Amino acid sequence: MTVDTDLRRRLQDAFRWRSDRTDPYSYADVTGWWRDPHVLRALGPGLAALFDDAQPTVVLGIQSRGTLLGALVAAHLGVGLAEARKDPSRAADTDPWWEVSTGPDYRDRSLHLGVRRSLLRSGDRVLFVDDWIATGAQAEAARMLTDMAGATWLGAAVVVDGLERPPLRRTLRLRALLSMHQL
Repeated sequence: MTVDTDLRRRLQDAFRWRSDRTDPYSYADVTGWWRDPHVLRALGPGLAALFDDAQPTVVLGIQSRGTLLGALVAAHLGVGLAEARKDPSRAADTDPWWEVSTGPDYRDRSLHLGVRRSLLRSGDRVLFVDDWIATGAQAEAARMLTDMAGATWLGAAVVVDGLERPPLRRTLRLRALLSMHQL
C-alpha cells in the first residue's frame, strides 16, 4: 500500500478550514477536491490502492460524498457500487432493504441508513469508501449492513482519518490517504 505523494499534496492544497472570527469552530471544506481535475482523476485509484490486495466485488458508499467517491473507486476497480441511503424510503412494499441506525455522528445525530438488498448480497466482498471518518458511526453501520447481507467486510478506505476512537481503526480495517493532522 503506497500513497501517491502528488495526490496527497494536491488534497492538502485544495482543502480549506472555514470559519468566521466569531465562530468557536472551523469547518472542513473539501469542495476544492471536486474542482481539481487531477485530484478527481486520482481519487479512485488512490483509494483503491489502499486495499490493493483485497479484490472487492462491490464498493459501498454512503450518500452523498461516499457515493461520489465510491463510484470513482468502483469504476477504477471494474466492480459495482452499492449506495447506502440516509433515511431510505421504499419505492414499493416489495422493495426490500437492509436497514440500521447509527450511533452519534460528528454532528451528534443518529442516522437511519439502508441499502437495497439486491445491491448488497451474500458472498460479496465489500470495500467501504468515504471522504472523512470522525466518530466512525456511519462506517460501523455500513459494516452492520454488510454483515446483515452475509457479505464480507474488507475494510474502510477514506480520504481523511480523523477517527476519535482509535481502537475502531483495527475493527473497521481503516486505511486513509491523509490523517486530519496533515490538513
